[in-house]
Amino acid sequence: MSSQFSKIAQFICNPEVPDSARDRVALLLTDTLGVAAGATHLPPSRIARTAAARFHSAGTTDDSAPMLFDGRRVSVPGAAYAAATQIDNLDAHDGFNPVKGHIGCAVVPALFAFAEARPDLTVRAALDILAMSYEISARAGLSLHASVTDYHTSGAWNALGVAAIGCRLRDAGEKQLREALGIAEFHGPRSQMMREIATPTMLHDGSGMGALTGSMAAFLALDGFEGAPAITLESPQAAPFWTDLGEVWTLEQNYIKPYPVCRWAHAPLDALRSMMRARNLSSDDIRHVTVRTFAEGAALFSGVPDTTGQAQYSMHFALCTLMRYGHVGPEHISGDALRDHDVISLMDRITVQEDDAHNALFPAQRTAEAELTLSDGTILHSGFTEARGGPDTWMSEAEHEEKFMAFCAPVTGDGRARDIWKMRTAMLDDSDMPFSHLSGLVTPAVPESM
Repeated sequence: MSSQFSKIAQFICNPEVPDSARDRVALLLTDTLGVAAGATHLPPSRIARTAAARFHSAGTTDDSAPMLFDGRRVSVPGAAYAAATQIDNLDAHDGFNPVKGHIGCAVVPALFAFAEARPDLTVRAALDILAMSYEISARAGLSLHASVTDYHTSGAWNALGVAAIGCRLRDAGEKQLREALGIAEFHGPRSQMMREIATPTMLHDGSGMGALTGSMAAFLALDGFEGAPAITLESPQAAPFWTDLGEVWTLEQNYIKPYPVCRWAHAPLDALRSMMRARNLSSDDIRHVTVRTFAEGAALFSGVPDTTGQAQYSMHFALCTLMRYGHVGPEHISGDALRDHDVISLMDRITVQEDDAHNALFPAQRTAEAELTLSDGTILHSGFTEARGGPDTWMSEAEHEEKFMAFCAPVTGDGRARDIWKMRTAMLDDSDMPFSHLSGLVTPAVPESM
Protein backbone atom coordinates (compact mmCIF):
# COMPACT_ATOMS: atom_id res chain seq x y z
CA MET A 1 0.00 0.00 0.00
CA SER A 2 1.51 3.34 -1.06
CA SER A 3 2.54 6.00 1.41
CA GLN A 4 0.32 8.39 -0.54
CA PHE A 5 -2.75 6.31 0.22
CA SER A 6 -1.71 5.65 3.81
CA LYS A 7 -1.60 9.41 4.44
CA ILE A 8 -5.12 9.77 3.02
CA ALA A 9 -6.37 6.81 5.04
CA GLN A 10 -4.90 8.27 8.23
CA PHE A 11 -6.72 11.54 7.53
CA ILE A 12 -10.02 9.76 6.92
CA CYS A 13 -9.72 7.82 10.16
CA ASN A 14 -8.46 10.66 12.34
CA PRO A 15 -8.79 14.16 10.87
CA GLU A 16 -7.56 16.99 13.08
CA VAL A 17 -10.22 19.55 12.25
CA PRO A 18 -9.49 23.16 13.27
CA ASP A 19 -12.22 25.26 14.86
CA SER A 20 -12.59 27.43 11.77
CA ALA A 21 -13.32 24.40 9.56
CA ARG A 22 -15.67 22.90 12.13
CA ASP A 23 -17.60 26.16 12.36
CA ARG A 24 -17.89 26.35 8.58
CA VAL A 25 -18.98 22.74 8.17
CA ALA A 26 -21.71 23.28 10.79
CA LEU A 27 -23.06 26.09 8.63
CA LEU A 28 -22.79 24.03 5.44
CA LEU A 29 -24.63 21.17 7.16
CA THR A 30 -27.45 23.39 8.38
CA ASP A 31 -27.82 25.17 5.05
CA THR A 32 -28.03 21.82 3.26
CA LEU A 33 -30.76 20.65 5.61
CA GLY A 34 -32.74 23.79 4.81
CA VAL A 35 -32.50 22.99 1.11
CA ALA A 36 -33.50 19.37 1.77
CA ALA A 37 -36.61 20.54 3.59
CA GLY A 38 -37.47 23.06 0.90
CA ALA A 39 -37.21 20.37 -1.79
CA THR A 40 -39.46 17.86 0.00
CA HIS A 41 -42.57 18.31 -2.14
CA LEU A 42 -40.90 18.70 -5.54
CA PRO A 43 -41.86 15.94 -8.02
CA PRO A 44 -38.32 14.50 -8.36
CA SER A 45 -38.05 14.36 -4.56
CA ARG A 46 -41.27 12.38 -4.26
CA ILE A 47 -40.23 10.06 -7.06
CA ALA A 48 -36.81 9.41 -5.51
CA ARG A 49 -38.24 8.68 -2.06
CA THR A 50 -40.91 6.43 -3.54
CA ALA A 51 -38.24 4.56 -5.51
CA ALA A 52 -36.16 4.10 -2.36
CA ALA A 53 -39.18 2.78 -0.46
CA ARG A 54 -40.05 0.36 -3.30
CA PHE A 55 -36.64 -0.88 -4.32
CA HIS A 56 -34.20 -0.20 -1.48
CA SER A 57 -35.50 -1.99 1.57
CA ALA A 58 -33.03 -3.14 4.23
CA GLY A 59 -32.50 -6.71 5.39
CA THR A 60 -31.73 -5.70 8.97
CA THR A 61 -32.43 -2.74 11.24
CA ASP A 62 -28.71 -1.95 11.37
CA ASP A 63 -28.70 -1.50 7.61
CA SER A 64 -31.73 0.82 7.56
CA ALA A 65 -32.25 4.54 8.05
CA PRO A 66 -35.18 6.96 7.84
CA MET A 67 -35.34 9.26 4.84
CA LEU A 68 -34.86 12.95 5.61
CA PHE A 69 -38.13 14.85 6.19
CA ASP A 70 -40.03 11.66 5.30
CA GLY A 71 -39.50 9.16 8.11
CA ARG A 72 -39.95 5.92 6.16
CA ARG A 73 -37.11 3.48 6.79
CA VAL A 74 -35.20 2.17 3.80
CA SER A 75 -31.68 0.84 3.31
CA VAL A 76 -28.78 3.16 4.11
CA PRO A 77 -27.88 3.52 0.40
CA GLY A 78 -31.56 4.13 -0.39
CA ALA A 79 -31.84 6.88 2.24
CA ALA A 80 -28.63 8.52 0.99
CA TYR A 81 -29.81 8.33 -2.63
CA ALA A 82 -33.27 9.74 -1.93
CA ALA A 83 -32.07 12.75 0.06
CA ALA A 84 -29.19 13.52 -2.29
CA THR A 85 -31.56 13.48 -5.26
CA GLN A 86 -33.99 15.66 -3.32
CA ILE A 87 -31.35 18.27 -2.47
CA ASP A 88 -29.86 18.18 -5.96
CA ASN A 89 -33.23 19.04 -7.48
CA LEU A 90 -33.59 22.29 -5.56
CA ASP A 91 -30.49 23.96 -6.86
CA ALA A 92 -29.63 25.95 -3.75
CA HIS A 93 -26.97 23.76 -2.12
CA ASP A 94 -23.33 24.59 -1.47
CA GLY A 95 -20.56 24.18 -4.00
CA PHE A 96 -16.83 24.52 -4.60
CA ASN A 97 -15.77 26.62 -7.57
CA PRO A 98 -12.58 24.73 -8.59
CA VAL A 99 -14.47 21.45 -9.05
CA LYS A 100 -17.44 23.12 -10.77
CA GLY A 101 -19.81 21.14 -8.57
CA HIS A 102 -21.28 20.21 -5.24
CA ILE A 103 -20.34 18.17 -2.18
CA GLY A 104 -22.85 18.68 0.63
CA CYS A 105 -25.83 17.37 -1.33
CA ALA A 106 -24.27 13.87 -1.29
CA VAL A 107 -22.24 13.72 1.93
CA VAL A 108 -24.82 15.27 4.27
CA PRO A 109 -27.47 12.62 3.45
CA ALA A 110 -24.82 9.91 3.76
CA LEU A 111 -23.83 11.15 7.21
CA PHE A 112 -27.40 10.91 8.50
CA ALA A 113 -27.97 7.52 6.87
CA PHE A 114 -24.81 5.89 8.24
CA ALA A 115 -25.12 7.59 11.62
CA GLU A 116 -28.46 5.91 12.26
CA ALA A 117 -26.66 2.76 13.46
CA ARG A 118 -24.36 4.80 15.73
CA PRO A 119 -26.39 6.16 18.67
CA ASP A 120 -23.08 6.86 20.42
CA LEU A 121 -22.04 9.38 17.75
CA THR A 122 -21.51 12.89 19.15
CA VAL A 123 -22.05 16.08 17.20
CA ARG A 124 -18.32 16.82 17.47
CA ALA A 125 -17.42 13.50 15.85
CA ALA A 126 -20.16 13.92 13.23
CA LEU A 127 -18.94 17.39 12.23
CA ASP A 128 -15.36 16.15 11.97
CA ILE A 129 -16.42 13.21 9.80
CA LEU A 130 -18.43 15.54 7.60
CA ALA A 131 -15.48 17.94 7.29
CA MET A 132 -13.28 15.00 6.30
CA SER A 133 -15.74 13.94 3.60
CA TYR A 134 -15.79 17.45 2.11
CA GLU A 135 -12.00 17.32 1.77
CA ILE A 136 -11.92 13.85 0.24
CA SER A 137 -14.66 14.79 -2.24
CA ALA A 138 -13.10 18.10 -3.24
CA ARG A 139 -9.62 16.70 -3.81
CA ALA A 140 -10.93 13.69 -5.70
CA GLY A 141 -12.88 16.12 -7.87
CA LEU A 142 -9.86 18.32 -8.53
CA SER A 143 -7.82 15.25 -9.43
CA LEU A 144 -10.48 13.88 -11.76
CA HIS A 145 -10.99 17.21 -13.54
CA ALA A 146 -7.24 17.44 -14.10
CA SER A 147 -6.99 13.94 -15.56
CA VAL A 148 -9.88 13.86 -18.04
CA THR A 149 -11.21 16.18 -20.72
CA ASP A 150 -14.96 15.72 -20.23
CA TYR A 151 -16.98 17.89 -17.86
CA HIS A 152 -18.56 15.29 -15.60
CA THR A 153 -21.20 15.62 -12.91
CA SER A 154 -20.40 15.84 -9.20
CA GLY A 155 -21.54 12.28 -8.50
CA ALA A 156 -18.36 11.08 -10.20
CA TRP A 157 -16.25 12.28 -7.27
CA ASN A 158 -18.52 13.07 -4.30
CA ALA A 159 -19.15 9.31 -4.24
CA LEU A 160 -15.67 8.95 -2.72
CA GLY A 161 -16.57 11.29 0.14
CA VAL A 162 -19.69 9.21 0.78
CA ALA A 163 -17.66 5.99 0.80
CA ALA A 164 -15.25 7.54 3.29
CA ILE A 165 -18.15 8.37 5.64
CA GLY A 166 -19.50 4.84 5.38
CA CYS A 167 -16.12 3.31 6.13
CA ARG A 168 -15.56 5.59 9.11
CA LEU A 169 -18.93 4.91 10.68
CA ARG A 170 -18.71 1.16 9.99
CA ASP A 171 -15.19 0.88 11.43
CA ALA A 172 -13.55 -0.30 8.22
CA GLY A 173 -9.87 -1.20 8.19
CA GLU A 174 -7.37 0.49 5.88
CA LYS A 175 -7.58 -2.27 3.26
CA GLN A 176 -11.38 -2.15 3.25
CA LEU A 177 -11.23 1.63 2.95
CA ARG A 178 -8.92 1.37 -0.04
CA GLU A 179 -11.27 -1.08 -1.75
CA ALA A 180 -14.31 1.11 -1.01
CA LEU A 181 -12.74 4.22 -2.51
CA GLY A 182 -11.67 2.24 -5.56
CA ILE A 183 -15.17 0.87 -6.04
CA ALA A 184 -16.73 4.32 -5.58
CA GLU A 185 -14.41 5.88 -8.15
CA PHE A 186 -14.89 3.06 -10.67
CA HIS A 187 -18.69 3.17 -10.52
CA GLY A 188 -19.11 6.91 -9.85
CA PRO A 189 -21.49 8.41 -12.44
CA ARG A 190 -19.19 10.27 -14.81
CA SER A 191 -22.19 11.67 -16.62
CA GLN A 192 -22.11 14.65 -18.98
CA MET A 193 -22.85 17.92 -17.19
CA MET A 194 -23.24 20.13 -20.25
CA ARG A 195 -25.82 17.69 -21.64
CA GLU A 196 -27.93 18.47 -18.57
CA ILE A 197 -27.33 22.20 -19.01
CA ALA A 198 -28.51 22.05 -22.63
CA THR A 199 -31.60 19.98 -21.78
CA PRO A 200 -32.42 20.40 -18.08
CA THR A 201 -34.07 17.40 -16.41
CA MET A 202 -34.37 15.76 -13.00
CA LEU A 203 -30.90 14.23 -13.42
CA HIS A 204 -29.24 17.48 -12.32
CA ASP A 205 -25.66 16.94 -11.11
CA GLY A 206 -25.57 13.18 -10.63
CA SER A 207 -25.29 13.42 -6.85
CA GLY A 208 -28.14 11.02 -6.12
CA MET A 209 -26.29 8.27 -7.92
CA GLY A 210 -23.04 9.44 -6.37
CA ALA A 211 -24.52 8.97 -2.90
CA LEU A 212 -25.93 5.56 -3.85
CA THR A 213 -22.65 4.41 -5.40
CA GLY A 214 -20.52 5.63 -2.51
CA SER A 215 -22.76 4.02 0.09
CA MET A 216 -22.83 0.70 -1.73
CA ALA A 217 -19.06 0.85 -2.21
CA ALA A 218 -18.55 1.01 1.56
CA PHE A 219 -20.84 -1.94 2.23
CA LEU A 220 -19.34 -4.02 -0.58
CA ALA A 221 -15.81 -3.43 0.65
CA LEU A 222 -16.79 -4.33 4.21
CA ASP A 223 -18.06 -7.66 2.86
CA GLY A 224 -14.81 -8.36 1.03
CA PHE A 225 -15.56 -7.03 -2.45
CA GLU A 226 -12.39 -5.76 -4.14
CA GLY A 227 -12.02 -2.64 -6.23
CA ALA A 228 -9.24 -1.24 -8.40
CA PRO A 229 -7.16 1.40 -6.58
CA ALA A 230 -8.63 4.88 -7.00
CA ILE A 231 -6.60 6.73 -9.63
CA THR A 232 -7.71 10.10 -8.28
CA LEU A 233 -6.08 9.24 -4.95
CA GLU A 234 -3.17 6.95 -5.75
CA SER A 235 -1.73 7.82 -9.15
CA PRO A 236 1.49 9.88 -9.21
CA GLN A 237 -0.36 12.55 -11.18
CA ALA A 238 -2.88 12.88 -8.33
CA ALA A 239 -0.23 13.52 -5.67
CA PRO A 240 -0.27 17.35 -5.88
CA PHE A 241 -3.93 17.43 -4.89
CA TRP A 242 -3.27 15.58 -1.63
CA THR A 243 0.01 17.06 -0.40
CA ASP A 244 -1.61 19.66 1.87
CA LEU A 245 -4.45 17.42 3.07
CA GLY A 246 -5.23 18.31 6.67
CA GLU A 247 -3.38 21.63 6.37
CA VAL A 248 -5.53 23.51 3.84
CA TRP A 249 -9.27 23.07 4.31
CA THR A 250 -11.00 23.49 0.97
CA LEU A 251 -14.41 23.41 2.66
CA GLU A 252 -13.72 26.94 3.88
CA GLN A 253 -13.79 27.97 0.21
CA ASN A 254 -17.23 26.49 -0.44
CA TYR A 255 -19.95 28.92 -1.39
CA ILE A 256 -23.52 29.05 -0.12
CA LYS A 257 -26.15 30.00 -2.67
CA PRO A 258 -28.58 32.84 -2.02
CA TYR A 259 -30.78 31.75 -4.96
CA PRO A 260 -32.19 28.28 -5.84
CA VAL A 261 -30.83 28.31 -9.39
CA CYS A 262 -27.62 27.31 -11.12
CA ARG A 263 -24.59 29.08 -9.66
CA TRP A 264 -23.64 30.26 -13.14
CA ALA A 265 -26.64 32.62 -13.09
CA HIS A 266 -25.83 34.14 -9.70
CA ALA A 267 -23.40 36.87 -10.76
CA PRO A 268 -25.86 38.28 -13.34
CA LEU A 269 -28.60 38.14 -10.72
CA ASP A 270 -26.43 39.98 -8.20
CA ALA A 271 -25.46 42.58 -10.78
CA LEU A 272 -29.10 43.24 -11.64
CA ARG A 273 -30.13 43.17 -7.97
CA SER A 274 -27.55 45.77 -6.94
CA MET A 275 -28.57 48.21 -9.67
CA MET A 276 -32.27 47.79 -8.99
CA ARG A 277 -31.75 48.38 -5.27
CA ALA A 278 -29.46 51.37 -5.81
CA ARG A 279 -32.04 53.14 -7.99
CA ASN A 280 -35.19 51.59 -6.48
CA LEU A 281 -36.10 50.22 -9.91
CA SER A 282 -38.99 47.94 -10.82
CA SER A 283 -39.53 45.91 -13.96
CA ASP A 284 -41.56 48.79 -15.40
CA ASP A 285 -38.42 50.95 -15.32
CA ILE A 286 -36.25 48.52 -17.30
CA ARG A 287 -36.43 48.32 -21.10
CA HIS A 288 -33.59 45.83 -21.63
CA VAL A 289 -30.88 43.88 -19.80
CA THR A 290 -27.66 42.78 -21.49
CA VAL A 291 -25.52 40.28 -19.59
CA ARG A 292 -21.90 39.45 -20.40
CA THR A 293 -20.53 36.35 -18.72
CA PHE A 294 -18.46 33.17 -19.20
CA ALA A 295 -19.35 30.61 -21.88
CA GLU A 296 -20.91 28.03 -19.58
CA GLY A 297 -23.20 30.65 -18.04
CA ALA A 298 -24.14 32.00 -21.46
CA ALA A 299 -25.11 28.42 -22.45
CA LEU A 300 -27.80 28.17 -19.78
CA PHE A 301 -31.35 27.39 -20.92
CA SER A 302 -32.93 30.48 -22.49
CA GLY A 303 -36.49 29.34 -23.15
CA VAL A 304 -39.65 29.51 -21.07
CA PRO A 305 -39.32 26.67 -18.53
CA ASP A 306 -41.89 23.90 -18.36
CA THR A 307 -40.34 22.25 -15.33
CA THR A 308 -38.51 23.16 -12.12
CA GLY A 309 -35.33 21.71 -13.59
CA GLN A 310 -35.52 24.01 -16.59
CA ALA A 311 -36.32 26.99 -14.36
CA GLN A 312 -33.23 26.35 -12.26
CA TYR A 313 -31.00 26.22 -15.34
CA SER A 314 -32.56 29.27 -17.03
CA MET A 315 -30.70 32.53 -16.54
CA HIS A 316 -33.37 34.40 -18.51
CA PHE A 317 -36.22 33.18 -16.31
CA ALA A 318 -34.29 33.90 -13.12
CA LEU A 319 -33.41 37.43 -14.21
CA CYS A 320 -37.02 38.15 -15.14
CA THR A 321 -38.23 36.77 -11.82
CA LEU A 322 -35.81 39.09 -10.03
CA MET A 323 -36.97 42.01 -12.17
CA ARG A 324 -40.60 41.31 -11.33
CA TYR A 325 -40.37 40.39 -7.65
CA GLY A 326 -37.04 41.72 -6.41
CA HIS A 327 -35.82 38.28 -5.31
CA VAL A 328 -35.76 34.63 -6.42
CA GLY A 329 -36.97 32.01 -3.97
CA PRO A 330 -38.19 28.41 -4.01
CA GLU A 331 -41.72 29.61 -4.63
CA HIS A 332 -40.67 31.09 -7.99
CA ILE A 333 -39.37 27.95 -9.70
CA SER A 334 -42.19 25.43 -9.42
CA GLY A 335 -45.94 25.01 -9.84
CA ASP A 336 -47.94 28.00 -11.01
CA ALA A 337 -44.84 30.21 -10.97
CA LEU A 338 -43.69 28.49 -14.17
CA ARG A 339 -46.71 29.97 -15.91
CA ASP A 340 -46.39 33.46 -14.41
CA HIS A 341 -47.25 35.79 -17.30
CA ASP A 342 -45.74 38.77 -15.49
CA VAL A 343 -42.35 37.02 -15.56
CA ILE A 344 -42.59 35.33 -18.95
CA SER A 345 -43.57 38.60 -20.65
CA LEU A 346 -40.22 40.10 -19.64
CA MET A 347 -38.04 37.42 -21.20
CA ASP A 348 -37.57 39.18 -24.54
CA ARG A 349 -35.89 41.99 -22.62
CA ILE A 350 -32.87 39.78 -21.83
CA THR A 351 -29.73 39.33 -23.95
CA VAL A 352 -26.87 37.10 -22.73
CA GLN A 353 -23.43 37.21 -24.35
CA GLU A 354 -20.25 35.22 -23.85
CA ASP A 355 -17.28 37.37 -22.88
CA ASP A 356 -13.60 36.39 -22.87
CA ALA A 357 -12.82 38.49 -19.82
CA HIS A 358 -15.19 36.35 -17.78
CA ASN A 359 -14.06 33.14 -19.50
CA ALA A 360 -10.57 33.83 -18.22
CA LEU A 361 -11.76 33.84 -14.60
CA PHE A 362 -13.81 30.63 -14.78
CA PRO A 363 -13.92 28.22 -12.91
CA ALA A 364 -12.05 29.95 -10.07
CA GLN A 365 -14.68 32.70 -10.10
CA ARG A 366 -18.26 33.10 -11.34
CA THR A 367 -18.43 36.64 -12.72
CA ALA A 368 -20.63 38.72 -14.98
CA GLU A 369 -21.57 42.28 -15.76
CA ALA A 370 -24.95 43.70 -16.66
CA GLU A 371 -26.03 46.70 -18.68
CA LEU A 372 -29.50 48.10 -18.07
CA THR A 373 -31.32 50.27 -20.55
CA LEU A 374 -34.06 52.10 -18.67
CA SER A 375 -37.39 53.21 -20.05
CA ASP A 376 -36.16 56.80 -20.31
CA GLY A 377 -33.08 55.74 -22.31
CA THR A 378 -30.61 55.90 -19.41
CA ILE A 379 -27.95 53.19 -19.55
CA LEU A 380 -26.52 51.75 -16.34
CA HIS A 381 -23.47 49.49 -15.96
CA SER A 382 -22.91 47.14 -13.05
CA GLY A 383 -19.21 46.60 -13.63
CA PHE A 384 -17.56 43.23 -12.90
CA THR A 385 -19.68 41.34 -10.37
CA GLU A 386 -18.76 38.14 -8.56
CA ALA A 387 -21.52 35.88 -7.29
CA ARG A 388 -22.44 36.40 -3.63
CA GLY A 389 -22.00 33.67 -1.05
CA GLY A 390 -18.41 32.66 -1.77
CA PRO A 391 -15.30 33.23 0.32
CA ASP A 392 -14.72 36.69 -1.17
CA THR A 393 -18.40 37.70 -1.12
CA TRP A 394 -19.58 36.00 2.06
CA MET A 395 -23.15 36.55 3.16
CA SER A 396 -23.97 37.85 6.63
CA GLU A 397 -25.29 35.72 9.48
CA ALA A 398 -28.69 37.35 9.01
CA GLU A 399 -28.70 36.47 5.29
CA HIS A 400 -27.85 32.84 6.04
CA GLU A 401 -30.68 32.57 8.56
CA GLU A 402 -33.10 34.36 6.25
CA LYS A 403 -32.32 31.90 3.46
CA PHE A 404 -32.66 28.88 5.76
CA MET A 405 -36.03 30.00 7.10
CA ALA A 406 -37.33 30.87 3.62
CA PHE A 407 -36.58 27.33 2.44
CA CYS A 408 -37.36 25.29 5.55
CA ALA A 409 -40.23 27.00 7.41
CA PRO A 410 -42.87 26.78 4.64
CA VAL A 411 -42.42 22.99 4.70
CA THR A 412 -41.71 22.12 8.34
CA GLY A 413 -43.45 24.98 10.09
CA ASP A 414 -41.74 27.92 11.72
CA GLY A 415 -41.09 26.26 15.09
CA ARG A 416 -39.37 23.16 13.77
CA ALA A 417 -37.34 25.22 11.31
CA ARG A 418 -36.08 27.45 14.13
CA ASP A 419 -35.19 24.41 16.21
CA ILE A 420 -33.09 23.02 13.34
CA TRP A 421 -31.40 26.37 12.75
CA LYS A 422 -30.52 26.71 16.45
CA MET A 423 -28.80 23.32 16.33
CA ARG A 424 -25.98 24.89 14.33
CA THR A 425 -24.68 26.82 17.33
CA ALA A 426 -25.78 24.16 19.80
CA MET A 427 -23.56 21.61 18.05
CA LEU A 428 -20.56 23.90 18.37
CA ASP A 429 -21.29 24.82 22.00
CA ASP A 430 -21.89 21.26 23.25
CA SER A 431 -19.49 18.88 21.52
CA ASP A 432 -20.72 15.88 23.54
CA MET A 433 -24.33 16.26 22.45
CA PRO A 434 -25.61 13.11 20.70
CA PHE A 435 -25.92 13.59 16.96
CA SER A 436 -29.34 11.94 17.26
CA HIS A 437 -30.64 15.23 18.70
CA LEU A 438 -30.27 16.75 15.25
CA SER A 439 -31.35 13.68 13.28
CA GLY A 440 -34.48 13.52 15.42
CA LEU A 441 -35.46 16.92 14.06
CA VAL A 442 -34.86 16.20 10.38
CA THR A 443 -36.04 12.64 9.83
CA PRO A 444 -39.73 12.76 10.84
CA ALA A 445 -42.14 13.40 7.99
CA VAL A 446 -43.42 16.89 7.24
CA PRO A 447 -47.05 17.78 6.44
CA GLU A 448 -48.13 17.47 2.85
CA SER A 449 -48.75 21.22 2.82
CA MET A 450 -48.33 24.08 5.23
